[in-house]
Amino acid sequence: MADRAQPLSGRSGTVIAIALAVAVAVTFAAVAGRAEATVGLSAADWAAIRFTLMQALASAFISTALAIPVARALARRSFVGRNAIITLLGAPFILPVVVAVMALLSVFGRNGGFNHAMVWAGFEPFQIYGAHGVVIAHVFFNLPLATRLLLQGWFSIPSERFRLAAQLGFGPAEIWRVIEFPMLARFAPGAFAVILSICVTSFAVALTLGGGPRATTIELAIYQAFRFDFDLGRAALLGLIQITMTLAIVIAALGLSRQDGFGGGLDRPLTIWGVNGVGPRVLDGVAITSVVLGLLVPLASYFGHALPGVLRLPEAVWWAAAASVSVALASTALTISLALPIAVRAALGRGTAVELAGLVGLVASPLVIGTGLFIMINPWIDPATLALPVTVVVNALMALPFAARVLIPAVRDCLASYGRLGVSLGLTGMAFVRVVLLPRLAGRLGFCAGLAAALSMGDLGVVVLFADPETATLPLQMARLMGAYRMEDAASAGLLLTFLSFGAFALFDGLGRRYAGD
Repeated sequence: MADRAQPLSGRSGTVIAIALAVAVAVTFAAVAGRAEATVGLSAADWAAIRFTLMQALASAFISTALAIPVARALARRSFVGRNAIITLLGAPFILPVVVAVMALLSVFGRNGGFNHAMVWAGFEPFQIYGAHGVVIAHVFFNLPLATRLLLQGWFSIPSERFRLAAQLGFGPAEIWRVIEFPMLARFAPGAFAVILSICVTSFAVALTLGGGPRATTIELAIYQAFRFDFDLGRAALLGLIQITMTLAIVIAALGLSRQDGFGGGLDRPLTIWGVNGVGPRVLDGVAITSVVLGLLVPLASYFGHALPGVLRLPEAVWWAAAASVSVALASTALTISLALPIAVRAALGRGTAVELAGLVGLVASPLVIGTGLFIMINPWIDPATLALPVTVVVNALMALPFAARVLIPAVRDCLASYGRLGVSLGLTGMAFVRVVLLPRLAGRLGFCAGLAAALSMGDLGVVVLFADPETATLPLQMARLMGAYRMEDAASAGLLLTFLSFGAFALFDGLGRRYAGD
């Protein structure tokens, strides 16, 4: 494609990618500059590193292992409500992490239904706070994501492979050994690595459910070193360790993932024969029912408990909600403004470096970038005055990898189908973007905007480093209410946050579908 005449040059994407790379490199350099050799790691820091690896490996392994039977069941069963369940599995990804934690507390907390049942049965109450609570929360949050990722693996297998297996008399065991397990060897390492990187950079979960000496992650240790001790050298050193760990995870995942596939097919709907016995049906039913109940019961319990208090929320919560909406709108606009030129440049060919620049949010955590920005800003201006603008920028960087991955294939298809025609008609530059590209991308742009808005709305990251007592987004205000043991107000604020997050996603996604004609 790079050798053909194209209506777009991609120069703006190159400029943006270079600017992103330089900006992130500068923040990393600021962090590295404060990580003096004389700053050593304490026993608590080493404990945080060990705990981070332990809980991330356990969470990723459990999430991926449990997702396999669920994805397999959804792939080989057709029933009423199946599409709704698949959609439900995508909800936790845009559900604010703090809300997910509150939902778990509504079931497993001191006054939750599970503990009431435990006491009634004569057992000791279950304590969710600590290492096991962090793992449970990460599994609750990431099991649906792992299921969606692995389900794409099953959908990538041509239906003709299963038809041939049925003609050869394959049963469930043979289908697993010959078709399904080789597919998982390609997809499972990637899903495991994505979840592992999410858990390594976890902050909100560890802040609310962990935090003790034996349940502190590196991200939380960075926050504590920064916020409570103002030890920038120690925070910088921990940030570099975390970046190294995340890079190692990405490189290992790329090395473990196999690139061979099953070839093409006739794009028939996926149908798997030979799995209609009583045993496979029961196992599939148990897998699907378990994951649906595991998601719905905590959310239903939380929503039922939190709904009555929404209208009685203090004024500070509503101001924080307004701040979150403003941050989300600005962050969404910035995300799309960065993602579209990067997608165009990557689609034109020879844009691997540009594409990698758009993935920076997967490697660096918000707190690491925030630490670097604080170090640079602090000598010149009060960082608290830039709390919300910095949050906008960092949230956009965190959403950029997802938006770029969604847009690049669509831009590539559009240029392949209409690029030469646009050149022949004299439609180049912004004229091609306005007349051809944007209408063709409307649906995906709406989805990306909704995803960016929802992720920004629910993020509790860099704002905790910069905000003063007078400044707060809604997730930060929730955390403050929980810290003050005002759990009912925190729950109701979380419900408001959920409405805003899903409302923003639905609004932008719906607008995109409308203008796309879907």
